[in-house]
Amino acid sequence: MKNFEKKETNLNQLIKKLGKLNTSYSQFSFDNKSIERERDIIKSEKDELEKKNQEILREHKYLNERIKKLEHELKLKKELEKKFNQDINDLNQETQSLVEEIEKWQM
Repeated sequence: MKNFEKKETNLNQLIKKLGKLNTSYSQFSFDNKSIERERDIIKSEKDELEKKNQEILREHKYLNERIKKLEHELKLKKELEKKFNQDINDLNQETQSLVEEIEKWQM
C-alpha cells in the first residue's frame, strides 16, 4: 500500500507539473499571437510613415524647384528695374542737355 500511495503522490506531482507546463505553453502561444499582432501594427505604421515621408520628399523637391524659379524671376525683374532706372537717368540727362541748349538759343 505504501508503494501505491507513493505512486499516487508522484502521479499528483506529475499532474501539477503538467498543468503548469500546459499553462505556460498556452501563455506562450498567446504572447506569440500578441507579438505577431503588435508586429503587424508596427509594420503598417512603418509603411504609412514611409509613404508620408515620400510625399514630403516630393513636396520638398517641388518647393525647392519653385523657389529657384522664383529667385530667377526676381533676378530678371531686378535687372529689368536696373535697366529701366538707367534709361530714366539717361533720359533725364538728355532732357537736361536739351533744356540747356534751348536756353542758350533763347538768349
